[in-house]
Amino acid sequence: MYQTILVPMDGSKRAEAILGHVESIAKSNNAKVFFLKVEEEPIMLERDEVIDIAKYHEAFDKQNELSQAYLDNLQARFHEKGIYAVTQLAFGSVVKAILNKATETGANLIAMATHGLSGLARVSYGSVAAGVLQAADIPILLIRSCNDKNGQTCGS
Repeated sequence: MYQTILVPMDGSKRAEAILGHVESIAKSNNAKVFFLKVEEEPIMLERDEVIDIAKYHEAFDKQNELSQAYLDNLQARFHEKGIYAVTQLAFGSVVKAILNKATETGANLIAMATHGLSGLARVSYGSVAAGVLQAADIPILLIRSCNDKNGQTCGS
């Protein structure tokens, strides 16, 4: 039923609550897993603030290296379990990047964990899951991760 599963990750333990579900679905459908991590541009300058561009590039490159290492680790974990997985690091708007990558890869399922923010926190920070849910035209599996430090699915 599902041949390509897009799994957006943000590097948090909470986001990893989806991995067990993805593993099960991928194995039962012999599906390819596509891990995606999106980095947003971090520049937000105050009035009259000057940025050290060399320092910015150094920090940006270091973050990208850490993100790619994280993705490589996820890929290796899935390969060890006999699941074909690929990775990509993308840049820009998170929701837009997820939707674009779903189209590019021909994904027929987007699987992701939500952080379960509500109220003012959700309004302030926005919700990637809500944005994807509103705009995607393929099935979406959302798992709400709990607020514990282990990133466990609520009730497990």
